[in-house]
Amino acid sequence: MAMTESSEYTPPRVWTWNAKNGGRFANINRPIAGATHEKTLPVGKHPLQLYSLATPNGVKATVMLEELLALGRDAEYDAWLIKINDGDQFGSGFVELNPNSKIPALADHSTTPPTRVFESGAILVYLAEKFDALIPKEHYAKAECMSWLFWQMGSAPFLGGGFGHFYAYAPTKIEYAIDRYAMEVKRQLDVLDRHLAQNHYLAGDEYSIADIATWPWYGALVRGLLYDAGEFLDVQSYEHVNRWTTEIALRPAAKRGRMVNRAWGEPSSQLRERHDASDFETKTQDKADDASSD
Repeated sequence: MAMTESSEYTPPRVWTWNAKNGGRFANINRPIAGATHEKTLPVGKHPLQLYSLATPNGVKATVMLEELLALGRDAEYDAWLIKINDGDQFGSGFVELNPNSKIPALADHSTTPPTRVFESGAILVYLAEKFDALIPKEHYAKAECMSWLFWQMGSAPFLGGGFGHFYAYAPTKIEYAIDRYAMEVKRQLDVLDRHLAQNHYLAGDEYSIADIATWPWYGALVRGLLYDAGEFLDVQSYEHVNRWTTEIALRPAAKRGRMVNRAWGEPSSQLRERHDASDFETKTQDKADDASSD
């Protein structure tokens, strides 16, 4: 029976998994880890191999890589599409790279053996340290950067797995759950807004991995790109978050990063795989669709 606001639920002594109650993502959610099938990951020509999807967490990695390239760093990469709704993250190759079966995951083949990096925040720190960029050197600013990076990593699950799930994806609308997480998301937006009223970027005057981590979640939210919840959360009232969001959205590297591993929306905004800088001009999905219709 579907859960309603008025129904009483008494937890059993021992919980057991019922896939029928999984909602929209029941086909990929399960209470165990490990691979479900054998599948080797492809490897391209560049040292950095990214396996991802353009969810907010995936966008962090691709924006970071594009920003590094824009700075002149030798950070060329191959980006391979992981279709999470199809269960690609449970293939044996991906599980070997990330035992948590979540995107994004990165393999750095410039080391022997290749270095695996999983969790989006870890990928940002790894790349920032590897290329000596986008992380402040001054002690106070670096501490601010790392504090805001970990703030994002701890806060976003309330936005995505909490508010986003119950507002947009749960099979029934539960007032208590939506109110609980809406309150927390608005509190988080207020935290950001108050800080950005006094600081140009999260770590101060310098654009950094803290902004790159936070923008795909909270920037997308205030731009109306997450859960169609902008009006519900009155996102336009957060003046300083909107200023910061708009400024980052205008960065060419951020624009490119949002396109990589994107498999929905306008075909011209989708670059499902990225193997060369020229792919943005020649291999977006609209061009692939045109070629297939010839």
